[in-house]
Order: sequence, then structure tokens, then C-alpha cells
Amino acid sequence: MPATARTILVGDHALSDRLLARATPSAPAVLPGDAQPTVPDPTPETRVAEAAGPVAGDVPVAAPPPAGAPATVTVVHAPAPNQTANIDLCVVPVTHDGRRAWAAVSVSAAAAGATPEVEPPSTVVPTWPGQVFADATRSYREPMQAYEAQRTAKRTAKGQRKYRRRQKQTARQAAAIRSDELRVARRRQRHVRHAEDATWRTQRASHQVAVAKRRQQTRAERRTARTAWRQTTAIWTQTRTVRQKQVVQRTADDSAWRQARQDLRSQLAMLAALPLVTVWLAILVVVDNGTRRCLQLPLFVTGVHVTAEEIVAQLQAHWPKERQFVISDNGAQFIADAFAQFAQTMGFLHVRVSPQRPQTNGIAERFVRTLKAWLAWHAWQSPEELTALLAEFIVYYNDRPHQGAELAGLSPNEFAQQLRCSTC
Repeated sequence: MPATARTILVGDHALSDRLLARATPSAPAVLPGDAQPTVPDPTPETRVAEAAGPVAGDVPVAAPPPAGAPATVTVVHAPAPNQTANIDLCVVPVTHDGRRAWAAVSVSAAAAGATPEVEPPSTVVPTWPGQVFADATRSYREPMQAYEAQRTAKRTAKGQRKYRRRQKQTARQAAAIRSDELRVARRRQRHVRHAEDATWRTQRASHQVAVAKRRQQTRAERRTARTAWRQTTAIWTQTRTVRQKQVVQRTADDSAWRQARQDLRSQLAMLAALPLVTVWLAILVVVDNGTRRCLQLPLFVTGVHVTAEEIVAQLQAHWPKERQFVISDNGAQFIADAFAQFAQTMGFLHVRVSPQRPQTNGIAERFVRTLKAWLAWHAWQSPEELTALLAEFIVYYNDRPHQGAELAGLSPNEFAQQLRCSTC
């Protein structure tokens, strides 16, 4: 089967070099340092088939070369520093002794309950729900019902942890909504009180003026205006009674508001006293696509429960004005509305890789592998210690020689300086 040429999306050079090695016997089988995929290798038949035709998510296929011509694969990277960033999210244990590696766990697997411990090979014979169909003596209905019962039980067991987390998140959201309602109601109440106070001050000033005038009148004038004065006195008595009722009602309202605030604080304190339990810490990987420099490694103590808002806050704090593109996978945090709003606000194009194609974000995927391999031989007992290690790793990674094709053995810092000099 003749191989065809095609151009692969930014960063999708892990598979391209492997395809080239398979499709062209004379091509070297050496992968660049930022191109090694973290997924299982496809079969040789699949590699040749992909090299011969387009793959979903890639740039359109170019015209096929003449028969017998070697296959060529074009890999595209950002031509300038800080123009494009590859980002990814990974998890590491809360503590580590530095003497052994931990189990390779993705963010989704960690959220489902996976632990860092490497389980020894099991001698137990594996079982699966489909085994109920092996008994040919049973009727069709019995194994179908048994299969669905097993699947339902498994889903229920796995969903308990998610249910508790969602229940807690719902309680926090309800408390936040209640807090906002109390704040708005209190603000409106204050506006009403300001208007009532202004009216009361006006009425009291008018009454004081009327009292002063009456004191200046003679006995005959007072006798003549006695009826009008009695009406004025009755109106003032009624106004003062209304004011006294307002003061009493305000005292009751203030007491109820303070009690509601106290209840809300107690509820929030209970939620804070029961943090979301996790054995993982989350790390956001931010790598420059053109120079391979590691730009950020923010740590999230919320682990697998990290939110899109937390990620956006970290990215926004160190956002270069030159950035135009961000490449990521389809993780829940990257497809959230908060991240889409962030992209719209900052004016960059968010490029999400095709499903089942982590090679498209190969720079970030390979960086995660390098980071975990380095951390496996370092120990930490707290997030603060891990944060210090991540800062040390950024310096180490950006100053070490790199295997990227364009870098030619230069470190990311040296290559970035070279790009800046070439554009001067």
C-alpha cells in the first residue's frame, strides 16, 4: 500500500514520526522528546492504514505522492514564543516517599476512586458481568436480568462517591444563594429605612416648628386656634405611635437577620469542616508550543475536584499578551462554560483535540510523563513541599537539552532566545 503525505495539527508529532518509521523502512524510529504518546501503541496494520489516509481531526490530506516515493509528514509548531500554549491536567499523590513510582492514573480515573498504590499482580480469576451468558442451560431472560442487575449494582457503587460530592456541592451552592438573598434583602431593607427616617425627620421638624409658633402666641390667639392645635396634636401623636412601631419592628427584623446569618455561618462552617476527601493533588501543565518552555505548574489542593474557575484564575494571572491559541484535551474543566467565557474575554482560540487523539496535544502529554518521572524520585509530605519541587523542576526542565526536532539539542530557554533574536 503506497504511503501518502499529510499535515498533522499543531503538536501532533508523536504519531507522525511513528507513522513515518512504519511507512518508510529507511526512516529512523527515534522519537523526539516531546512526541512520545502516553496511550498504547496501535497495531502495525492500523499504523499503515492511518499513514495511508486521513484521520478525524487532522488537517485535510494533501495530494498523494507518486508510487514508490517516500512518505512525508509536516509537523507545525508556533513560529513565535508565547503564541500558542499546550495545557493539560494531571494528578500526583498528596504525599510521596520518593522511593518508588506511583500507579499511572488519569484525572478521570482518580475522580472515579483510583488510588496511587501500585497493586500487586492478582491471583484471583477475573470475573465480569458477561459471564452469566456462558451457561447455555439458562433461559434467555435469566442471564439478561442477571447481567443488568450486576451492571446496576456496579454503577450504584461507583456513583455513591459522586453522589456525595454532588450533594455537598449542592449544599454549598444553596448556602451561597441564601447568603446572596439575605444580602439583597438587607440592602432593600436599609433603603426603606432610609426613606422612613427621612420622612420622620421631616414630620418631627414640622411639629417642632408648630410648637415654637404656639409658644409665641398670646393667650387669645391660642384660644382661637385651640381646635386646629388639637388636630395637629392628634396627628403628631399618631405619627409618633407609627414611629415607635417601626422601631420595634426594626429590632425584631435585625434579630431575625442576625439569626439567619448565624445559621448560615454555622452551615458553611460544617461544610468547611468536612472537606472533600482526596488522595490526589492536581497540577496544571502549561507548555509553550514553539519553544517547549514550561510556563506554569500551578498546584490545586482540591485534587480531582478542581474547577474550571480555579484553572482560569491561574491562567489569567500569568497571561502573556502575545498568546493567540491554547491547545487542550476535552477534560471537564476545559469544556466548561467558565473556560469558554475566559477564551472569549481574552480573545484566544481554544483548540480542543479530537476524541481518542491525545497525540494532537503531544507536547503537554510528553511533558506530563517527564514531570511524573522526575517527581517519582523526590519526596514531599505537604502541598507546600510539592510546590517548591515544581518550581525547581521548571528551572531544571527549561535549562536542559531538549530532543525536539527544531531545538536540535538546545534547551527551551536557549531556543526561545534564538527565536527572539531571529525576529529582532
